Amino acid sequence: MNVMSSASKLRDIIAIVASLAIATPAMAQTVSDEDGATAASLDLPKDITIFANADPNVRKATAIVNGTIITATDVDQRLALVIAANGGQVPPEERDRLRLQVLRNLIDETLQIQEAAAQKIDISKEEIDQTFVRVASNFKRTPKDFSKYLRDKGASEATLKRQIEGESAWRRVLSRKVEPFVNVSEEEVNAIIARLNASKGASEFRIGEIFLSATPEAMPEAQKNADRIIDQLRRGASFAAYARQFSEASTAAVGGDLGWVRAEQLPEQLAAAVQQMTTGQISPPIALPGGYSIIVLVDKRQVLTADARDALLSLKQLTLPFPKGITQAQAAPLVERFATALRQIQGCGKANEAAASIGADVVNNDQVKIRDLPPQLQEMLINLQVGQSTPPFGSLADGVRALVLCGRDDPQVASGPSFEQIQSQMEEERVNRRALRYLRDLRRDAVIEYR
Repeated sequence: MNVMSSASKLRDIIAIVASLAIATPAMAQTVSDEDGATAASLDLPKDITIFANADPNVRKATAIVNGTIITATDVDQRLALVIAANGGQVPPEERDRLRLQVLRNLIDETLQIQEAAAQKIDISKEEIDQTFVRVASNFKRTPKDFSKYLRDKGASEATLKRQIEGESAWRRVLSRKVEPFVNVSEEEVNAIIARLNASKGASEFRIGEIFLSATPEAMPEAQKNADRIIDQLRRGASFAAYARQFSEASTAAVGGDLGWVRAEQLPEQLAAAVQQMTTGQISPPIALPGGYSIIVLVDKRQVLTADARDALLSLKQLTLPFPKGITQAQAAPLVERFATALRQIQGCGKANEAAASIGADVVNNDQVKIRDLPPQLQEMLINLQVGQSTPPFGSLADGVRALVLCGRDDPQVASGPSFEQIQSQMEEERVNRRALRYLRDLRRDAVIEYR
């Protein structure tokens, strides 16, 4: 495990907003209630007789959406893309359920592309190709190599480009039909700034969520679905990927990211759970009015207070590799020798000499943020003085290691987000909520034939 410095600061700058406008599961339910009829308003009879044997849980493999055909190949290739994003570790029973979700996503994507066409919005081939090239570069591949990679995974260049087209088309639709009508007043932003200042020092939590809606009668089945998702997450599946596919909250579009929130901003059940969780932990299914939530605690901090984990460190990493096939008993004397050498280090100036005496390698690592290190090392380094080293750590496969602290730049007291950052965050949230209503209207008016 090499210590790497983080180059991504933009996300932290945006996330510092206290998320007073972020959609929680409770908000997601509110949006639904605003637009859809409740069970009580449907005027359903108390005694119901079913006059047909159709199983509403059975879904056909393909569909025609307002005349546009979604083929089995479309579903298979998009499913392969999702599975690849999750490391390929999806059991057969989960694959079947994922296929249904992929079909629903393709239907929504088709509706979004059709709406863009109806608004005379054109996404050019050149624009799609440019985005494809950027995605390929993120995988450190040329477009040609990336296309082969997708084919090897059972997907295709075409399915990814269709997804790119759908996302681009929908963004253009929203920029024309929704964004111009979303306003955040100066008074609203100033109110949030006042709340931030009043909450200085309070604990905040960076949370990811997957919300599964359910009627009271469907809660047992929703819990089973939540349990299956949690099982996959704990096996290493991507939380963000599963949130995009399964979550029914407005945060699904951003991989379930709730941003930074305080406990009092969350429903009581989630607030109680998150305060007991450790960083990186995934919760069991949490029952809420209207469904179940699964949350992951990504990080935690204090409002407008300097966090020691944001300190930038200059480190020397000493590594003593073990011979292949070594046993725990054989490694013990090597670890003790390594620990003895560490105790004799007198500052970073002697680290290279101490490492050479035991045959250890030395790597210099500058500008390492404490929060980017494994949790087991963070508290250690927060309390470490310049010139001191961590205790030995590692494994039989990777060898024994230690970090020597050569310098520390402590973080400045946080000044909080700017007026413009808060306003932008609130506008984005309102656009997302209206986008959900827009898409529900498109679904409601669509002619969809399952085949």
